[in-house]
Amino acid sequence: MNQVLAGIDFAPVIPPWLLAALAAVALVALAPAFIRLGVTLDGKRRLAPARGALLRLAAFAALVLALANPRLVQETRETRPDIALLLVDRSDSATLGPRAAQIEAARQQLEARARRLPELELRTLEVPEAGNRGTRLWSAMKRALAEIPRARLAGVLALTDGQVHDIPAAPTLDAPLHLLLPGRAGEVDRRIRVVEAPGFGIVGRPVELRVVVEDLGATGTAGDAARLTIRRDGAAPRVESVPVGREHRITIPIERGGQTVVEMTAETRRGEVSDLNNRAVVAINGVRDRLRVLLVSGEPHAGERTWRRLLKADPNVDLVHFTILRPPEKDDLTPLHELALIAFPVRELFQVKLREFDLIVFDRFANRGLLPPVYLRNIADYVRNGGALLLSVGPEFAGPTSLAATPLGQVIPARPPSGPGAAQAAVVEQAFRPRITAVGARHPVTENLPGANPAEGPGEPSWGRWYRALRADPRSGHPVMEGPGGAPLMVLDRVGEGRVALVLSDHIWLWSRGHDGGGPQAELLRRIAHWTMKEPELEEEDLTARIEHGQLTVIRRSLEAAPPPEIAITAPDGSTTRHRPEARGGRATVQMPATLPGVWQANDGRRTAFAAAEAGNPLEIADLRADDTPLRPVAEATGGAIRWLGTEATPDLPDLRRVTAGRDTQGANWIGLRRNADHTVTGITALPLLPPWAALPLVLGLALLAWRREGR
Repeated sequence: MNQVLAGIDFAPVIPPWLLAALAAVALVALAPAFIRLGVTLDGKRRLAPARGALLRLAAFAALVLALANPRLVQETRETRPDIALLLVDRSDSATLGPRAAQIEAARQQLEARARRLPELELRTLEVPEAGNRGTRLWSAMKRALAEIPRARLAGVLALTDGQVHDIPAAPTLDAPLHLLLPGRAGEVDRRIRVVEAPGFGIVGRPVELRVVVEDLGATGTAGDAARLTIRRDGAAPRVESVPVGREHRITIPIERGGQTVVEMTAETRRGEVSDLNNRAVVAINGVRDRLRVLLVSGEPHAGERTWRRLLKADPNVDLVHFTILRPPEKDDLTPLHELALIAFPVRELFQVKLREFDLIVFDRFANRGLLPPVYLRNIADYVRNGGALLLSVGPEFAGPTSLAATPLGQVIPARPPSGPGAAQAAVVEQAFRPRITAVGARHPVTENLPGANPAEGPGEPSWGRWYRALRADPRSGHPVMEGPGGAPLMVLDRVGEGRVALVLSDHIWLWSRGHDGGGPQAELLRRIAHWTMKEPELEEEDLTARIEHGQLTVIRRSLEAAPPPEIAITAPDGSTTRHRPEARGGRATVQMPATLPGVWQANDGRRTAFAAAEAGNPLEIADLRADDTPLRPVAEATGGAIRWLGTEATPDLPDLRRVTAGRDTQGANWIGLRRNADHTVTGITALPLLPPWAALPLVLGLALLAWRREGR
């Protein structure tokens, strides 16, 4: 819009100080003419200006005015409209219940009213959800204001629930901020807050959680109690009564390795905004304490120290190692006190403290009378009741001293062949490369071993060769590796509640020495040992679920070659969907977004897995009330208003008005946007009021009139 303004301006032809000095000299020169004494008609002496004094004053004034060069200036301006910024909160807390509809209706009304106001441009900015950083309304406003000239900023309107999490310590804004909030003041919200939760716990020991149930915005809650429902891994819930506003401790037993998911739900308070934050989920990773391993090395051989090095390299393993240096039947008259530092504590190890060990390893151990049958039977019972046994055997396994011929043979998954000459035939002395079987390609102990042969096809493994293997007839378990002629080389078996691993060769140590290129000896032995000790990540028949970055991943592991069944996934809100997993080897995977906080459940028909999903934006749901407290100081400092939109579908909006800078920007039923009157000058014209051709005759004429007047 163009405007034309006119006014008088001065453009002196001499410096202003010189013009002022000339005016002063003229006044001094004229002073005697105005203060002379004269005689009146009545004979009295009074002050009377001299003749022509006024004309001389007029002549000097005309001269000074001509030197000041007065001009009539006409200015053409192009006014620029003011800009108001409308912030629309689209965060999660601003969409609860009717808030989203109220905010949207208010936005439409404000935009319609702003269009009717002259010389005003309204810019709308939607503030989206900001992940786990809360509502970033202030940052969004600062970015938008960077594109608006401050001389044109009329004000900021914020449609928000007030839960803003990026307000600086000393916020500044040079325009009124009007806060428009959905609902009414004084809302109440109940939440459960986890004060402390351990990230892991020792299997077999309980952990303690510290939580607080709070009623935000409520008064007079002292002494109130709330019912808290606690559910662990989908088991039957237990209910506790907890005091509101006071810390409460919850004891959770850790009964297995891997993740334990604990869900806590506080009962809904009457009249609260939402029960979204009445639930808290905690995931505790169960880990074993230092694993106690008993390693008994029998007949000395080149790879005897392989197991010791492996187990000693793990800081979580507490190793007890005994080596049989000489069989008891060998008698060379050496004094007993020179045979060993201590006697082999058979009774203490295999009867008194047997169940304190997590794993027992026999490395080329032959039954030469050191372990009576009762102790071997104790080891078999130890395995059935949940213990772990690992055997690495050599030629002794095929002979008369084989452990397979003892009570321990009941839990060993393979037996050497029997009959005349069977012992010699059982020992195969030839070069071969161990191969992963079809079952082994699916078993977590041997799947994806570096250098292994392909799961399908005739390809050969790239690791080094072994030179001795034992033939044995498998009775149970799964042969995951095979030797010459496809004979079982490594058999893994579950016996009762326990695990047994049998390695039918004593040449695995060649890999650690790098012979013929070496092989993944350390990784394979680590997997074997951890599988026997029931580490969750090495379970061959299992269903696991985890949530990372808002994505639920369900993994079903199985040795079955049949297509995996559909997996039913239940969300925290109780809705169930069925998914066909993507199978690859022994793993079948389902991935889907996990948008709801709480416990997700996956079921394949036989097993159930749980995963904990925290709130995507914990700051956003920490307080679900509409609250003006965070932004009130800024609104009051800038002269802005705080208005509630009410609870009706049609928001109760105040009128929009334009106000002059310096005036109040709010009233009882209106809010104001500042009028800045910013403009751009597009043209200027100047007309001299006393040009030289007119000034000279005027000055000379007045001077001549003054002279003639004085000369009479």
